[in-house]
Amino acid sequence: MRTAIATVCLSGTLSEKIEAIAAARFKGVEIFENDLLSFNGTPADVRRMVEGHGLETITFQPFRDFEGMPEPQRSKVFARAERKFDVMQELGCDLLMVCSNVSPDSLGGIERAAADFRELGERAEKRGVRVAFEALSWGRHIHDYRDAWEVVRRADHPAVGLVLDSFHILARGTDLAAIRSIPADKIFLVQMADAPRLAMDYLSWSRHYRCFPGQGDLLVDEFMLALNATGFNGLLSLEIFNDRFRAGSARSVAVDGHRSLIVMLDELRRRTGTASPDLPALPPKAICSGVEFVEFAIDERGAVEFERTLGRLGFRKAGIHRSKAVTRWRQGGINIVVNADKEGFAHSFNITHGTAVCALALRVDDAPGAVDRAVALLDQPFQQPVGPGEMTIPAVRGLGGSLLYFVDNKTGLDRLWDVDFQAVDTDDAAGAGLKAVDHVSQSMHYEEVLTWLLFYTSLLEVRKTPVQAVIDPGGVVQSQAIETADGALRFILNASQSQRTLSSRFLNDLFGSGVQHIALSTDDIFATVEQLRANGVDLLPIPDNYYDDLEVRTDLSADEVARLRACHILYDREGAAEYFQVYTGTLEGGFFFEIVERRGYQGYGATNAPIRLASQTLLTSMAAPPEM
Repeated sequence: MRTAIATVCLSGTLSEKIEAIAAARFKGVEIFENDLLSFNGTPADVRRMVEGHGLETITFQPFRDFEGMPEPQRSKVFARAERKFDVMQELGCDLLMVCSNVSPDSLGGIERAAADFRELGERAEKRGVRVAFEALSWGRHIHDYRDAWEVVRRADHPAVGLVLDSFHILARGTDLAAIRSIPADKIFLVQMADAPRLAMDYLSWSRHYRCFPGQGDLLVDEFMLALNATGFNGLLSLEIFNDRFRAGSARSVAVDGHRSLIVMLDELRRRTGTASPDLPALPPKAICSGVEFVEFAIDERGAVEFERTLGRLGFRKAGIHRSKAVTRWRQGGINIVVNADKEGFAHSFNITHGTAVCALALRVDDAPGAVDRAVALLDQPFQQPVGPGEMTIPAVRGLGGSLLYFVDNKTGLDRLWDVDFQAVDTDDAAGAGLKAVDHVSQSMHYEEVLTWLLFYTSLLEVRKTPVQAVIDPGGVVQSQAIETADGALRFILNASQSQRTLSSRFLNDLFGSGVQHIALSTDDIFATVEQLRANGVDLLPIPDNYYDDLEVRTDLSADEVARLRACHILYDREGAAEYFQVYTGTLEGGFFFEIVERRGYQGYGATNAPIRLASQTLLTSMAAPPEM
């Protein structure tokens, strides 16, 4: 299939959009009419620009309110079509996309519409172009692809074909079976779009919430299976209307679009054996068994206090890097790397962002394969010089310019602690009972969420959970979890349109997106809290009102609630499953730790998030200097 993208998907001027589409390695582009109308130049100039970037204009769209018009409007729409054919010839484009009529003046009737398309096909053929008919999900008379196909079938003209748009079909829940019987040579164009499941009118849904395949909830893979059954191997293009995309970087969105098609077609290949010569098979998604290490970029002064904090949390220094000012701190299965070296990536990251998580390393089944897949998905690989005898750990660029490393035991990368570090004697018994990284919470700009959702779900064998709206004193935070089926890896993506939320203020302090907090698991949170307090760790205080309400709305005894209150532990329950969580105070850079205990619980304590956010906001305001 020949992949393309419509200019309407991207922000910017037409020239900026064409540059972004070419940079994302597309070969085809749909020119949206409004982009042409606002362009300061001729259609011939657009053609030169498109072809100069190695692209081909596959479609000019949309041509609106055509079929079923009474006179004198009917004559006028045919005259308008002739003008569009003129433009198409200047553009070097041979396909005009016609969407179903929404005009209140239009007249119904399949045969009437077919007659109009038969005549339009005659005119198009004389001009050396074609037309393709699309059923809008809100069309006045035709809103079902099966009716659109019947119009095309009855028109019975070689220059008249069908457009299948996944959004218009899947949003209405239309049966996909009929797609399989449509002749492939009569499908002139397939437009792809996903979307979250929303209860709203089709027009608003389509105009504001479309997204790339894999970012939403529609049955895109099932649509592709039905399409594949026809033997279709033609034009496959993205047509997305999305407010977030319009606010984002054209280049980043274009890359996301191409990545989504690569993943979608690879999934189709995997399920059907149908391969595309233009898209070689990808390595499989990486199977992740947990977080190998979390690396902090920090300066020498900050490292002293940060390492003191790690000690209070029960971590012990387990290794010193053989050639760099880098230390390894360990507790249970948790490794935290403190990088205060004055050269290299971490140093540059620290200069830009201050004390912050600059890298995460994931334990996967095949580290080289994970990077190979990432590169095929247009992710950016990373490598920096290493000392003699030291290991090169495969990595790609992650959120906010950070790194995502991959470690496996198949290639010996799990030996990094023995190869790159000199061991330091440590007493594990002196820990605080922390066992593993439970989840990593990342805050990002609102328009970035779909990008990183696609990044993780396309690269790793993970699933996404429904979006949660979390109430912060400064606004609403949209929160979504990405997790492996066994919970070995859990990422939380947080973003807010309000600049007053804790998440947004973290972005401002960090000068970009990044890891805002890491949750560490324990098997006995009460014992862990007791040890942390003995070590001098300040825990986030929780209002008494929370515990008064907890005693009323749960069947916990007064003694159990009192114990939670005394330890500042938040509590949630799902059936018989229980969840306990407590937070440290905020460290330099806005980062903090969470301690959790799960007793069969699969969620993240979303009901407690507003309480935690309000408590953190209160402490932040108390610590801030008074305004003058």
